[in-house]
Amino acid sequence: MQNNKDSNEAEAYQVRKLEITDKSKGFMELLQQLTVCDPVSDEEFQNRFEELKSCGDDHVICVIEDATSSKIIATGSVFIEKKFIRGCGKVGHIEDIVVDSSARGLQLGKKVVGFLVDHARSNGCYKVILDCSDDNKAFYEKCGFKEKEIQMVKYFI
Repeated sequence: MQNNKDSNEAEAYQVRKLEITDKSKGFMELLQQLTVCDPVSDEEFQNRFEELKSCGDDHVICVIEDATSSKIIATGSVFIEKKFIRGCGKVGHIEDIVVDSSARGLQLGKKVVGFLVDHARSNGCYKVILDCSDDNKAFYEKCGFKEKEIQMVKYFI
């Protein structure tokens, strides 16, 4: 049986799609906890938001907003690659998973990953893949992922 505290926590930490107003709720500052994230003007944010929105279900960014502080405390994204292999199959690519340092340990990362995996599955993906550091390997294994092959990268800037 779920106690009242657990029920309240579940209500306080709902996963939803990114909204245009989330920039003012600390979305960009949260991304800075993950990687290099240069300042983005309101206009740049709006333009990118509209561009991604035009992709429909092929590119989804989700967030968790702390209902008490109105701050974005977790986020992640998935984009769907359409392929010719596997009978014109689709692959979900999960990216940019981050939970605010003050909210770690609340299972919010698992909620975000679960939301993104479910989105990919419901949109016909035959698999979901992601890259992560060795430090995050155990977390993703708890989310049902397994290590496969090697990640490579080539940066242009």
